[in-house]
Amino acid sequence: MKNTAIKTQITQVFSYSVKWLLLSLIIGVITGSVSAFFLTSLNWVTQWRESHVWIIALLPLGGLVIGLMYHYFGNSVVKGNNLLLEELHTPKKIIPLKMAPLVLLGTLITHFFGGSAGREGTAVQMGGAIADQFTHLFKLNDNDRKIIIIMGIGAGFASVFGTPLAGALFALEVMIIRRRYNALLPALLVAFVAHYTCLAWQVGHTHYSVPVIPEITIKIMMWTAASGVLFGLTAMVFSRVMHFFSYLFKAVSYAPLRPFIGGVVIALLVWASGTTKYIGLGVPTIIDAFTTSQPAYAFMIKLLLTAFTLGAGFKGGEVTPLFFIGATLGNVLFLVFPLPMALLAAMGFVAVFAGATNTPIACTVMGIELFGIDTGIYLGIACFVAYLFSGHSGIYTSQIQGGIKQKLYSKLFKKWSTS
Repeated sequence: MKNTAIKTQITQVFSYSVKWLLLSLIIGVITGSVSAFFLTSLNWVTQWRESHVWIIALLPLGGLVIGLMYHYFGNSVVKGNNLLLEELHTPKKIIPLKMAPLVLLGTLITHFFGGSAGREGTAVQMGGAIADQFTHLFKLNDNDRKIIIIMGIGAGFASVFGTPLAGALFALEVMIIRRRYNALLPALLVAFVAHYTCLAWQVGHTHYSVPVIPEITIKIMMWTAASGVLFGLTAMVFSRVMHFFSYLFKAVSYAPLRPFIGGVVIALLVWASGTTKYIGLGVPTIIDAFTTSQPAYAFMIKLLLTAFTLGAGFKGGEVTPLFFIGATLGNVLFLVFPLPMALLAAMGFVAVFAGATNTPIACTVMGIELFGIDTGIYLGIACFVAYLFSGHSGIYTSQIQGGIKQKLYSKLFKKWSTS
């Protein structure tokens, strides 16, 4: 009797492992390949735009195309990342596969014509939509479906940034999933498969260097925490400004006109400024922020331009612009903070992201993957302080707050409402 029970348990564990290993391989290879195509295409449209700057004058038409595309074909997926969050918390129906090609095309159009946006949102949405299609194929229940969505998000994030550990943790942390340790192994497996699939297509990622790491002292830790406060407040400003522009553009009743109007404004601003530094991903400026002094206003221009672009209805992600905002802000803080420029840029790179997405653990790990383990203590302090000081909400309106931040801000709001 006892032997039979043991054999049954072994069989269950084996079948469970095989199922998730198989799903990890399939989803990882597909998502990694799609991300490789996306990154290659994004690099091409960016280079073409920079060589033919006149194309930015057509940004309003690009915005109109995106608006019409989503108005007539993508109403069910227009929520983007928030749809993934909603389906995880309250499962209703399979995420339409058309989310993937729509967000891919919308993002490429945004970057081709000169919008200020990122790429994480695109990769995450493609990964989530692709992964959720296996819910029907494998007849998965609601609990397993949650794991599938987490896997898709992690695979997309890991493959587009080249950070598999952070990708898996981001997918778990952004969902505020407590005690779902059964999702951890599949999330890690699929993130690594997607990452190495992307590399197998010979699509590389940006490399950064933090050559000087100061000795750990109480004074240095206090300066690190102080920088985290500023990074967190900046993340809060970004989230609120983006939500403000989204609300503002809703005054335009015909949705396709929103990105058209936004495109007119952005094109005029780029023409008036005479520079393309603040549109697109902004990766060259991010790299420069680690070694070369940047204008004190650079982070704020990118913040406003990205919030306006996404609020108007253009497609892409927020994360790479958040890297830009954080790295250039850290670069400016070098003028007054007794910390190395590259370290401050690295801290801002991940800490503003952590505050805006409420994912300090994933962002700390991401920083370690990108900048080396020696930076870990500084990145960790900056990320967690930024998380605490970034306000009650973030860039994802459907995200559910949890842990110490939920308790802290709920008490503050309760105190204010009764005073």
